[in-house]
Amino acid sequence: MNNNHDDVLVVEDDPEINELVGAYVKIAGFSYRRAYNGADAIQAATRGGLALIVLDVMLPDFDGFEVCRRLKSCDDTSGIPVVMLTAMNRENTRRRSQECGAVECLTKPFDPDRLMSTIRRRADGAHAAPT
Repeated sequence: MNNNHDDVLVVEDDPEINELVGAYVKIAGFSYRRAYNGADAIQAATRGGLALIVLDVMLPDFDGFEVCRRLKSCDDTSGIPVVMLTAMNRENTRRRSQECGAVECLTKPFDPDRLMSTIRRRADGAHAAPT
């Protein structure tokens, strides 16, 4: 499964929110992988097979902006779309999300339908193989 790009990595330090987002990832038709901090997220991303990363801004080791910057600066992970998920609903957060390379920024609490449509739209753009 590692090479078919059907996995969505959810990076969220709160286990309950991580599982909740993961449930919507599955409903949207993708496999769910989880990480609870930035270092684990980068390690998971370098293993390959990801169609998308849903990335929280506030993480225990370094913030999501830094994680996104590191992912975008690495050849192996630069092509993976990143959707930021944050409780900070400010224009500055959206601007910083764009600057670090994220394709979209959603706020918590999130609308489940919007989250799933974003996952489908952004992850489908990463798919190379037709079904």
